[in-house]
This record gives sequence, structure tokens and C-alpha cells, in this order.
Amino acid sequence: MEPPVYYSRAEFIETDTGNKVSRRATIAGPQNIILGGKTIISSGAIIRGDLRRTGPGHAVVISLGRYCLVGEGCIVRYATFVSNLSCPANAVCRPPYKTYRGNFNYYPMKIGDHVHIGTSTIVEAATIGSHVVIGKNCVIGKFTIIKDCAQIADNTIVPPNTVIPALSLFAGSPGRFMEDLPESTQEMVEAQTKQYYTRFQPLDR
Repeated sequence: MEPPVYYSRAEFIETDTGNKVSRRATIAGPQNIILGGKTIISSGAIIRGDLRRTGPGHAVVISLGRYCLVGEGCIVRYATFVSNLSCPANAVCRPPYKTYRGNFNYYPMKIGDHVHIGTSTIVEAATIGSHVVIGKNCVIGKFTIIKDCAQIADNTIVPPNTVIPALSLFAGSPGRFMEDLPESTQEMVEAQTKQYYTRFQPLDR
């Protein structure tokens, strides 16, 4: 087994369901974000739950499953058809958006279980399945759909509206199909994500 990954207990907030969220991450609109349990949000990550459809009440904007990792500087946010928004050097998750019949709207983003998103990656996908690995320094374009057990290599730029099939490896700029992955990918990724969570230990117990 690989050595532990240590973190400062003072830097992370741990929830009742085992989520570990860095105090140095930016979680905008937390009332609109669901973390499934045992998910790690790293330092410098940006999750844009404040970008949602207009109207009263709360709405789930970004949903992450169990045993997910949002790497350092990762950005998760809505995608758009309207303009190219500037992005910080750190990675971001934000939900996708578009203009329809003159109305500007955001659309929810769903991320499955056992998903690892690498450092400094920007995610504007519509849906990411389970047992997915996304490398570092990637851009996942607006309204992309990533099926279960797919993998995205480091430094890949996935164009908007791409559908990435299950058990496939994409790489390059623009991202393109490279090869099929083995049927054992689900078991391997699940073991890796659970092992990483176990290795992620406080330095100051």
C-alpha cells in the first residue's frame, strides 16, 4: 500500500458523512451543492454552486457522489454558450449554462461515485459518470457527457458537447479517442479511490 497523504487537521472541515473540505477551497452557494460522503475537496478548488437558475428556493446545482476527489486548484462550474469566462490558474467546477429564447439559464451538473479530478482542471460538464479519472491541467468543455469508467489523460482539452463513451481513454488537444479500457477498470478505480481516502490522514492527530 502506498504511504499516507498527510494534511493539517486545522485546514480541513470534516462532515458527519466523512467529506473533507479544505478551508482554502472556495465553495460558492454551498446550499446548492451535495457531497455524497467521503469526498475530498482540496486546497484552492473552486466549486460554483451559486450559479443556478433564477427563481425562489434552493436548487441542487452540483452533485458529487461518494469517494470523489476534487484536486488542488480544480474548478467545477456551469458551462456556457454565451461567452468565454476568464478562469483562475486554479481548477474549477461550475455548472453549464446557455441562452434559450432570450433567457439565460444554468443547468445542473451531476458527478457520480469514485471520480478523481486532477489538479488545475476546469470542469463545465453536464454529467460525469462513476469510476471516472480526469487528469491534471484538463479542460472539460461545456455540456460534455462522460460515461462510466472513462479516463481523461493529463493536459487534455475536451471540446464542448463531447460524449465520451464508457471504458474509453481520451487524450490530446482537442481530446480524441485513444483506446478502449479493460473491463476491470471499474474495480481498479473503485479500489484506488477508496485507498486514497484511507491514505488521506491528518498529520496532527
